[in-house]
Amino acid sequence: MVKLLVLVGFFVAGLAFTAAAQEKFETDIITTSAGDLKITFIGHGTLMFTFGGKVIHVDPVTREADYTKLPKADMILITHEHRDHLDMKALEILRTEKTVMVLTETCARQVKGGIVMKNGDVKTVEGLQIEAVPAYNIVHMRSPGLPFHPKGVGNGYVITFGDKKVYVAGDTENTPEMMQLQGIDIAFLPMNLPYTMTPEMVADAAKGFKPKILYPYHFGETDTSRVVDLLKDIREIEVRIRRMK
Repeated sequence: MVKLLVLVGFFVAGLAFTAAAQEKFETDIITTSAGDLKITFIGHGTLMFTFGGKVIHVDPVTREADYTKLPKADMILITHEHRDHLDMKALEILRTEKTVMVLTETCARQVKGGIVMKNGDVKTVEGLQIEAVPAYNIVHMRSPGLPFHPKGVGNGYVITFGDKKVYVAGDTENTPEMMQLQGIDIAFLPMNLPYTMTPEMVADAAKGFKPKILYPYHFGETDTSRVVDLLKDIREIEVRIRRMK
């Protein structure tokens, strides 16, 4: 009996540990015409969407989560090849024979078997419409004339879930292509200096294409209250701050 109690104790403790590992991430539920979209905020530039019984990981990296304790991927989206967005170990853990990869040309040099999307491409993947939006720097440079993210290399993605359009911008600034987006319900805009946008750039972008919900993400040590203040008088845009590091 004592041995049985010990085993049960270990089992319960294991369940509690697994639950705790998943519960540390904040989640939001978005209602769509095709059912609920669950957003899990992993950290940095890493997200997980659950929709229609499928799990979609965006830029999964092992420094942000123990992926052995998270669901396997039905789809994985990779925005660009930098190691805080493309992590081969995370892909190895999450991929199954049925996992669909959506990625850039540069990422495809390292990851085999994916669907390559170039800037401007629109494809239907696993029943979801996905648009690849250019992601690049205009102002912030690694050195004179060399942007942290050159034009034509990285993607942001607009994913349509039922009647909701979700824009995950990747590493970018407030580009002309971003400003031309229409009908975006939810936008994830990066705010990690000096690699992406300042709070002022994020506010400028949001005022330009007016997402209904704005999640700053990939913000590092940037003060998120600044963008909240900059957009406080724009009633059409709800700014939500979540734990994204």
